[in-house]
Amino acid sequence: MAWWTRNEGEDGGPDPLAQPGDLHELAARNADGAGLYDAGRPEDAVPLFELALAGYRATLGDDDPATLTVAGNLGSACVAAGRWRKGITLITANLADRVRVLGNVDPRTLTARDALATAYRLIGNVDDALALSRLVTADRMRILGPAHPDTLTSRLGMALVTAAVGDVESALTQLTAALDDAEQVHGPQHPHTIALRANVAGCAALLGRWQQATAGFERAAADSAAVLGHQHPDTVALQDDLRNVHDPAYFAIRTGVSV
Repeated sequence: MAWWTRNEGEDGGPDPLAQPGDLHELAARNADGAGLYDAGRPEDAVPLFELALAGYRATLGDDDPATLTVAGNLGSACVAAGRWRKGITLITANLADRVRVLGNVDPRTLTARDALATAYRLIGNVDDALALSRLVTADRMRILGPAHPDTLTSRLGMALVTAAVGDVESALTQLTAALDDAEQVHGPQHPHTIALRANVAGCAALLGRWQQATAGFERAAADSAAVLGHQHPDTVALQDDLRNVHDPAYFAIRTGVSV
């Protein structure tokens, strides 16, 4: 599940990347990068985001919302591509810029804070990850509501870091509650619902609850295939999860990489 949106005008306001002339070309380049990221090819998305970011900075300046969006996309893609040090440096700087330009609780600032929490979890900095996850989840629950897609992303991240510190039972409780909210509001085949269902199954597998885990992965894989296709990377990953459902080590929350 991506940390960033292709644009950040989901509240009904104007899309900050919808610009005429040369800016339209830059927006298209950013959209192409987002498409590659969503398709599981972040390493190919990075150069597109770099080109788009250079263009936006030259045209609109460092503090324009469109520039901030593309800078966030680049940081996210670098982390996803395994360029941990560069990605975390970019996301940290982007968060500081969003706080300064947009304010501390603007939805776009919360997106950057959530991305940094995820990056911290992936490198094994679970204490800072958990603190940030709790903060951004509480803010999004209060501002956006419990079932908003951004809130569901934060709730998933908080559960994953809870599992990473060893409290899998609490993580399963958090994920189950988020899944219930997602399914009720968005339906069973919404991407967030599928992701939450898969992670519920993963926690169940970690706890040795094979029947629950198998049923969850089967449902998630079927829904992913219906929405994304059988060959999509997310569907393939879910099918791999199902094949390994009886191996708890396969589902261990892996943290700690060299930066």
